[in-house]
Amino acid sequence: QVQLVESGGGMVQAGGSLSLSCAASGRTFNDHSMAWFRQTPGKEREFVAGLTWNGGRTFYGDSVKGRFTISRDNAKNTVSLQMNSLKPEDTAVYYCAARFPGHIIETRAYDYAYWGQGTQVTVSS
Repeated sequence: QVQLVESGGGMVQAGGSLSLSCAASGRTFNDHSMAWFRQTPGKEREFVAGLTWNGGRTFYGDSVKGRFTISRDNAKNTVSLQMNSLKPEDTAVYYCAARFPGHIIETRAYDYAYWGQGTQVTVSS
């Protein structure tokens, strides 16, 4: 079992930066791949970024490539998402997710078994 809690959301102007953090509990965190998704009302959950159990491989959605960076610290059981050059279209609820096995990054939400409660990110123009 993995429990996930996101933090760091908020409001920022376009062009600004925000950093999200996801704190995980559960003894098996280190063997799970992790990802960030986002969702706006009426739309499906969208893959943002993911990384393997040791952070050796990362993968990004096309809309955030070059602006967002995902990382993890297995010693602290945390996953982070650094978001730069934010745009109004990045406004969404951001979710942290975990799946096993940890050597595969999936981009579909239904492939992830564990989810946080979400944190709101609002980018004003």
